[in-house]
Amino acid sequence: MSVDDQDRQKLLDRLFYGWGRDVAVAGAFLTRLPFRPGGDVAMSDLGPASRAFPLIGLLVGVFAGGALWLGAKAALHPLACGFIGLTVSAWITGALHEDGLADFVDGIGARTRERRLEIMRDSHIGTFGVLALVFSVGAKAALLAGFLGPGLAATALIAAVTISRAPIAVIMWRQAPARKDGLGRDAGQPTSADATIAMALAALCAVSLLGWAVGGLAVMMALCAAGMVAWLARKRLGGYTGDVLGAAQQAAEIAVLLAAGAYAI
Repeated sequence: MSVDDQDRQKLLDRLFYGWGRDVAVAGAFLTRLPFRPGGDVAMSDLGPASRAFPLIGLLVGVFAGGALWLGAKAALHPLACGFIGLTVSAWITGALHEDGLADFVDGIGARTRERRLEIMRDSHIGTFGVLALVFSVGAKAALLAGFLGPGLAATALIAAVTISRAPIAVIMWRQAPARKDGLGRDAGQPTSADATIAMALAALCAVSLLGWAVGGLAVMMALCAAGMVAWLARKRLGGYTGDVLGAAQQAAEIAVLLAAGAYAI
């Protein structure tokens, strides 16, 4: 069997087998929901399970979008509905990605690489981290409030929460961890098949919810936004950390909402 045939077989194996465990592992790590992976679970299982990240995002997005829609049915202001949807999303995930964004922004401006990593590991949030969260959540809520009707806003939120998880797998595949310990080192590296499947799931969701043109734009903008965070992390940190992944997801989520705005016009 040639190398190309072996790669093709690996892709097919990852495409069709082991989904139950990978979804459970991804859900257990990325949400507060009661996922119960069978057998022993190690942090190193997270890398291979990254192909299922968009599926977990879809689940979170359905809850968040549903909360937004219910808020609209209760005649709440569109901006309040946006905040409700974002709050539900953050609660389900334990604000995992928001925490990563705050830590990343706090630390990335320090003078030395060692100091940047030290600040990111600190559990306290600084001024820049607070501002990043305010701007991020505020921007997303404002974008959601701008859609013409709760149905469109809920659809856009579901798409954003789903699509934005896929670039995480790509970063974990393409970039080295910045630390010798921590999540980046312990999570394990996804294969090219895992990253490809994650992006394919994101693209399928994008096209299904937003249409071909807007869905394609949303996926490209999500990749670009996450890629910019990853590029900055490589330049300033020498690789990625868990905080980098969180910041990349948040940037991608905003990018998808910006792209989806074309769907409401």
